[in-house]
Amino acid sequence: MPLGRNAAPYAAGCAPRPDVRRRGAGDAAARLKGRARSAARRCAVVGLACALMLLAAAPAVRAATARQQYNAAEKCYKALRNHPARQKYRQYWLACIEKFEGVYRADPVGPWAAAGLYMAADLYLKLHRRSFLEADRQEAVDLYQRIVRHFPHSVYHKRAQRALRAQKTARSQEVQRGPSAGAYVARPDPIAQLVGKKPAAAEKPVVKARPSPAGPSLVTGLRFWSNPNYTRVVIDADSETAYHQRLLKKDPSLHKPRRLYIDLDHCRLGKTIQRKIPIHDDLLSSVRAGQYTLDSVRVVMDIKSFKRYKIFSLRNPFRIVVDVWGSEAAAAPPAARSRRRPHRGKGVGDLARQLSLGVSRIVIDAGHGGHDYGAPGVIKGVYEKNITLQIARRLAAKIRKKLHYQVIMTRTSDRYLTLEERTAIANTKNADLFISIHTNAARNHLAAGIETYFLNLATDEDAILVAARENATSRKNISDLQTILNDLMQHAKINESARLAQDVESALVRHMRARYPRIRSKGVKQAPFYVLLGAQMPAILVETSFISNPRECRRLTSQKYQNDLCDGIIMGIRAYVRQMHPKMLTLASPAQ
Repeated sequence: MPLGRNAAPYAAGCAPRPDVRRRGAGDAAARLKGRARSAARRCAVVGLACALMLLAAAPAVRAATARQQYNAAEKCYKALRNHPARQKYRQYWLACIEKFEGVYRADPVGPWAAAGLYMAADLYLKLHRRSFLEADRQEAVDLYQRIVRHFPHSVYHKRAQRALRAQKTARSQEVQRGPSAGAYVARPDPIAQLVGKKPAAAEKPVVKARPSPAGPSLVTGLRFWSNPNYTRVVIDADSETAYHQRLLKKDPSLHKPRRLYIDLDHCRLGKTIQRKIPIHDDLLSSVRAGQYTLDSVRVVMDIKSFKRYKIFSLRNPFRIVVDVWGSEAAAAPPAARSRRRPHRGKGVGDLARQLSLGVSRIVIDAGHGGHDYGAPGVIKGVYEKNITLQIARRLAAKIRKKLHYQVIMTRTSDRYLTLEERTAIANTKNADLFISIHTNAARNHLAAGIETYFLNLATDEDAILVAARENATSRKNISDLQTILNDLMQHAKINESARLAQDVESALVRHMRARYPRIRSKGVKQAPFYVLLGAQMPAILVETSFISNPRECRRLTSQKYQNDLCDGIIMGIRAYVRQMHPKMLTLASPAQ
């Protein structure tokens, strides 16, 4: 067949035939797919390599973060060393300690972890030399022991061991030497000592209060609060008198149980007093009072069992408080655990109890009440007792809604409660936090601001005056109380209370400053408040604002201002929980 004109190009080989062109296009597509697969494989390899590089770099990143935090902690400590005035305040020490502990949290297995823990322990010991609190020394010991257990190859392992040996030697020397002037020394358990002794009728009593005035005092009542692990007994008198105590061993021959008695000198028994009050808890069976001699009253507590006790007196009016504790591991009363406000779903309080976490029940205390009006406001008819109750109610409702914790209020109406009764409620209800709400006051109407207190020795004149006003007592009585406060605080949650106070003060002030002008922080302070004495949980007192200041008094009467105060306090509680019990933050996250 002859070739036409159109066939010339093909014959000449200048272009492929159509069927050849189709085959070439298929090969090109296959090559493109192959290249795509190769590119995908290369990307996957590169991605995997990047991921491995990031994983390999993660420890270095954590170490760098920990090193930065360690440098920040050292800077904090250097500033504290160069500022003697700040060294008098506990919160500045704890702020530096928290930064050093943060180094460990940033990289728990890294090279800086042991260094952070060691410095935190060292600062706790330095704080102990100022506070004389056994709790501070024990915090240091716990940190040293953690280093020894978890960092056997660190250079701080041997340092921590030396520090522990030094502490053990110092403690043994202190016990042999006895108390030195100006310092508190932990003594052996007085109960164990007394129980181990043979009866000593000739033993002289220890006077615990100043002698009474010319006329005899009158014992006017006996009160108690109780749960299976804690009992508080209060002996009321109409005037101050000297008293002493003694612990008697069980006497089977006379069918007498072990007894703790208190003799009040130069005292008479009131005619209307109930002379025997049955208690029947796990610690005491009863408390009874009688006219022991013509000039003394004896109050006897019949003991079932207990681990330790404390006795102290308060004034205006005079009363003797006896706190008795059982085993630390004793279970809470079932009725107390079951009384909680129901809400939808399983709240963090339920989960917290199941997982043995640290916060599930909070006691909110509205200061003053009843015939105790508290401080008067500059606005006529405004009194502290009413403002604190309004704020406490709002705070309780918000905690239940936002944090899902159980909340117990010491008072829900305008009624009078003694200061020792408020702490007793928190202890008998097995509260995890105790927050007392107050408003501040001063003669100078320009005084303003927010401040938060925890129980400790007062460090400045303003703190003493505030404590005297809230305790409804004199400045002289506050000074006298400080002489016995060290012994009362050995089992208190001082460090936790200081941290809770710092978290609440910081969050509250920050929250209020974002919404109101001229919000001043007066800081975290410490003072001997009656309402915090004997609290077995972290406990703080919040002075929300000055009711004696015209601007702040108007704000305190505002629902919006009260709600904002409550929101700020809740932010502080949340920050405390995040710091002390981080697992609970996860449980509470839906309410955030």
